[in-house]
Amino acid sequence: MDISITHLLIILIEHLGLTVAAAFLILNMGAAGKTFLSQHPWMEKAVLTGFFGLFAILGNYGFDPVHDAFANLRAMAVVTGGLFGGPWVGLGAGLIAGGHRFLIDIGGFTSAPCATATLLEGVAAGLLAGWYGARVMNWKVAFGLGVAGESMHMGLVLLFARPFAEAADLVRLIAVPMILVNSVGAAFFVELIKGLFRERERRESRQVQQLLEIANVTVGYLRSGLGAGSASKTAEIIFRQMDVAAVAITDTTHVLAHMGAGSDHHIVGEPIRTAATRMVLDDGLPLFRHTRREIACPHAGCPFQHGIIVPLKKDESIVGTLKFYGTRSKPLDKVHFQTARGLAVLFSTQLELEDIQIQARMLAYAEIRRLQAQINPHFLFNSLNTIASFCRTRPDRARELILDLSNYMRRNLDQSKGYITVQEELEQVEAYLAIEQARFGERVKYRLHVGEGCEHWPIPALVIQPVVENAVKHGITPKESGGTVTVSIHCDSALMTVRVADDGVGMPEETIHRLYNPEELAAVSEGIGVRNTIHRLHRIYGPTCQVMIESVQGQGTEVSFSIPRSHPSACL
Repeated sequence: MDISITHLLIILIEHLGLTVAAAFLILNMGAAGKTFLSQHPWMEKAVLTGFFGLFAILGNYGFDPVHDAFANLRAMAVVTGGLFGGPWVGLGAGLIAGGHRFLIDIGGFTSAPCATATLLEGVAAGLLAGWYGARVMNWKVAFGLGVAGESMHMGLVLLFARPFAEAADLVRLIAVPMILVNSVGAAFFVELIKGLFRERERRESRQVQQLLEIANVTVGYLRSGLGAGSASKTAEIIFRQMDVAAVAITDTTHVLAHMGAGSDHHIVGEPIRTAATRMVLDDGLPLFRHTRREIACPHAGCPFQHGIIVPLKKDESIVGTLKFYGTRSKPLDKVHFQTARGLAVLFSTQLELEDIQIQARMLAYAEIRRLQAQINPHFLFNSLNTIASFCRTRPDRARELILDLSNYMRRNLDQSKGYITVQEELEQVEAYLAIEQARFGERVKYRLHVGEGCEHWPIPALVIQPVVENAVKHGITPKESGGTVTVSIHCDSALMTVRVADDGVGMPEETIHRLYNPEELAAVSEGIGVRNTIHRLHRIYGPTCQVMIESVQGQGTEVSFSIPRSHPSACL
């Protein structure tokens, strides 16, 4: 059969289109398995070698014979395989395709040079990828390798195929179409793979972003424990975010929350219905069920065709499950499965924070008690001495001071739990200052400036009063003429700033450094109020809540800090 260069070019282009389309479908269907393969490099290499070797073999078929040989698209596949998979894939794909060409003997008199050229093309592309990495995975390199490889291919045919006259006629007919189409095909193949992986990365990025958004919104609920309230809020958030038919959360025996389809028989508060859920609770392994029978819901009208059940753990013990359900109109896939597993890990971590929160709260109570124990004894002793001195000379004033002291002590006990308002803390401050003024007279003066709307701001108990006491004890009373303590509080919609300043004796830099050092909290009694405030605010609000201390010896000291309105749920 007489074949022209134009006719051969058209046939090659048609086969190129079919080959690229088939590769697109196969790569798209196999993209989900890439996550598994990437965890096993040698298995991934083997799969890639087989894939590109197979496509190189397919590139031999579907063409009419030309001078007892065949035009082909082998180079397109082996060049792409080498660039994408590296030296071993390039070598493997070249061996598979070249070996097939030689052993099957398609077009007898050129079999050896064609097989050799195919092997060399795969090896060259693989070595280039091994030397230069991902930079060579672009259409320009693929096109150039295709041109160089097929030009070498034609040269080997001329050198080794005999009779030479037939080899020359063959090369004259097939050289341009094969060089052009294989080069263009390799360029297309490379860009196709890059595009698929870019899309996969975008999907994974969206999945991670979705996981983080869900975890961010649910962290305040599950950290308080796995109960009906927290589970209901969590399931509602996931159902809004995920394209699934239903979301459910259970403990080890009952349904805690169910959002979406099937709520007529998957009822909150009732025992778990599905055998698949009980299986996960027993063995702790996540399940992906693809049929109604595998889900094993006993309700005859259950709409679920797919089910994903993953365990929720706390300290390695299974405490419940997270479940996604799919229907015919909303099927589940491997992306949903990976998302469910990721959420289960995040939720399990949040559940474990419940124990940490309880421990932190107990530690905070103990810490406040320690602070009170360090403040109260000497303060109580001095206050009682002051009141005793007024009993003979000014009994009315002694009665007022007894009331101030009783209010101070009662509030000190009441404020050992959780958050209080700024107004309550300032009442404590004023009770303390009233007693100190009775002791020191005009040597102790104070001013309070509270911005509008700050009175009801929630703050941890005992964060302002100890700083004020520190200013009185170590700032103004050591000064013969005394001084003034000024408390200024200002707030906006998100942040409240507290400043406690005195015009007392000040302190040196080394003392300030010691105040910031948590290791000296228990070792040094000087400035214990400021030390505890620094430590507690940092622990409650994190490193963003910094206590600033500015002091000039002989001029005074200012302690300032800012507190956000939205405080952590794991408060004192």
